[in-house]
Amino acid sequence: MATTKGNKRVYLTWTDEMDAALLAVLVEHHNNGDHAQNGWKPHVYNAAIRNVREKCNVEITKDNIASRCKTFDKHYEVISKILSQSGFGWDWVNDKLLIDSDDVWNKYMEANKSAACYKNKVVKNWDAISTIYSKDHANGQGAQTGAESAQVLPEQVDDASPDLPQKKQRTGEAILSILGDMKTSFNDSLKSTEPLPMPSVTSPAEILATLQMVPDLARSDMLKSYGKFILNERLFQALLELPMDMRKEWLLLLN
Repeated sequence: MATTKGNKRVYLTWTDEMDAALLAVLVEHHNNGDHAQNGWKPHVYNAAIRNVREKCNVEITKDNIASRCKTFDKHYEVISKILSQSGFGWDWVNDKLLIDSDDVWNKYMEANKSAACYKNKVVKNWDAISTIYSKDHANGQGAQTGAESAQVLPEQVDDASPDLPQKKQRTGEAILSILGDMKTSFNDSLKSTEPLPMPSVTSPAEILATLQMVPDLARSDMLKSYGKFILNERLFQALLELPMDMRKEWLLLLN
């Protein structure tokens, strides 16, 4: 992105380190509900500017962040649409699309030529990007294929009454009452077999992003804490309740 300084245009080049520092802040504040429909709340920009300065020794502005967020948003829009189609997945090792075959890609290109550059495009921090921009974040997961994210709900039976001859259906209120009881019992039995909602679990990317924001936390201490929080959701939630200046001391006590 280009910014004006005096009469000169200064171009900001985003590095992987800067992206990681920015997204770490955005993920945390997204989880705190600071991501409104019209953008981020003012204190989020200030926190992001400060974190990029501390981690990367680079000065950025609110406009820089807004411009970078548009890039992340475009990545999410294009990639999530691709992943919703059969034959595509995400390569978490190489940070790019997994494509079953050239035929799958060529067929997709017939109606989506603007996505051509994403065939071999490396997009790092996909887990964080999908966390921030996914409308389905309630399930606590990042990128998924359409088959993985689709949930098939059991169909409700509108009429569980057996087909009866017309004459028997007119025998009176007694039979109608019995059939009504049968329908209620049958529907209740269906409800009892419906899957229970899965508890919300924080993704590994969110845990790592939160730990990376703790000032002066050694790499070894970060990894020890990461291992604990992966296995203990309640312990991680306790960390989030602490103010930032108390988190390092508490983590060291845990380790």
